[in-house]
Amino acid sequence: MVESIDTSRQTSFATGTRFFVALLAVAHAAAFGSIWIQSAGLIGPSGILPAGRYFAAAKEQIGARAWFELPSLCWIFGTGHFIDVLCATGIALSGLLLAGFAPALCLALLWACYLSLVSAGQIFFYFQWDILLLESTLVAIFLVPWTLGRPRGPHDPPRLARYLIWWLLFRLMFLSGIVKLTSGDPTWRHLTALTFHYQTQPLPSPLAWYAQQFPAWIQMVSCFIMFAVELGAPLCILGPRKVRHAAALSLVALQVVIALTGNYAFFNLIAIGLCLTCLDDAWWRRWRRGAQADVAGARQAILPAGRLSRTLLRWFAALSVGVTFFKSVASMSQGAANSPLVRIVEESVGPFLSFNTYGLFAVMTVERPELIIEGSDDGNDWREYALPYKPGDLDRRPRWVAPYQPRLDWQLWFAALDSADASPWVGTLCERILRGDSAVLGLFSRNPFPGRPPHSVRVVRYRYEFTDGPERARTGNWWRRTPIDFYIQPVTLPPDSQ
Repeated sequence: MVESIDTSRQTSFATGTRFFVALLAVAHAAAFGSIWIQSAGLIGPSGILPAGRYFAAAKEQIGARAWFELPSLCWIFGTGHFIDVLCATGIALSGLLLAGFAPALCLALLWACYLSLVSAGQIFFYFQWDILLLESTLVAIFLVPWTLGRPRGPHDPPRLARYLIWWLLFRLMFLSGIVKLTSGDPTWRHLTALTFHYQTQPLPSPLAWYAQQFPAWIQMVSCFIMFAVELGAPLCILGPRKVRHAAALSLVALQVVIALTGNYAFFNLIAIGLCLTCLDDAWWRRWRRGAQADVAGARQAILPAGRLSRTLLRWFAALSVGVTFFKSVASMSQGAANSPLVRIVEESVGPFLSFNTYGLFAVMTVERPELIIEGSDDGNDWREYALPYKPGDLDRRPRWVAPYQPRLDWQLWFAALDSADASPWVGTLCERILRGDSAVLGLFSRNPFPGRPPHSVRVVRYRYEFTDGPERARTGNWWRRTPIDFYIQPVTLPPDSQ
């Protein structure tokens, strides 16, 4: 029983915290790097949704409050080339954080830079890992030493800051399980969701095809295990030491399986990093030579927290726990979600995207509609544009892409689930193709009209499914598809704009 007692004097968490911060740095580098590559075509001046036009419209509609509703350094420095500056700065800060230089300052600047990009990114940044990265970064500021150089030794984080990280981990995992049950989706309640998931998820990995071939009983058992981990393990985070370690490792295993069968950008990196903070230094001793010296060093090298940092941590903890508790309750209860208190809280801190509720795949998509963009010069011969990672050609194998996130590929998956009226930006995408915009065309892996743009463009919606083993052996195809409808009928540029 003595071993299971967890006190700050007996147990240190320097190693797990160091790995978490390192994974956070890698996630930031992947996020900023992928945005830098795609930003011109997505939110650049001639992109699909220009950020400059978005900020101007926000200021015109809501006035000075737009600065609060869309917190971004772009209000001061503009968009255009400053987006590239933000991305380059983010990558540089990620490198410094990974090397251990001025960790608290690097985290604070990374948070400000990434919030600036997310505020400018509109629908292309509406992903849970974007807000998870922001919230994790903000909390991590209180985990690391507040020094402008490299810490002289391992740093054991303040206990209150560690509890904030565990509270974030609890919400991320537990709510992901709860929303699947409270959504009323029968596929989750009947444990049949995984019979659809591997082929209907936005960007399957190559292993997803093989997972899809498992018999229904294996999929149901896998779904049950997933619920056991998502709902059970988070409840054990504050339990005895061995129970906490088992819970953390089961959550890590779940994230590894998810990463192997799907491409979810940097989500899995952050989630695994959060889990590693639950493993104390004594546990790491078994896997790393010299860890005993690290543990001793951690106890001797703790930088004394100043009065300001202690005070800020207490106030931040009160704010974070209070806000996220109310938002978490609201996510599970429609009545609570409509309460005035929740609305006031959301209006006060919501724009900063750092006090969040979570829950992936609350409702399972049981079919996979895909949007295929085609161009033609004569209205008869239609040639397909191809994006680098979403399904297109039937014989193209699903690809590994995470932690890089192809945001247009992702967003087209969501657009296909509804009508074109719900995603007017797809029409803008067609217009950019007709105008031959090089930044937008750079997002595609195949442009069937490299010399000049086509006369007309249309968007066809297909139903995609994985092939089975015999069909793939016979045809070599990973996918089969069936036409559904015209998402956008053939369109051309107006005569006065051609």
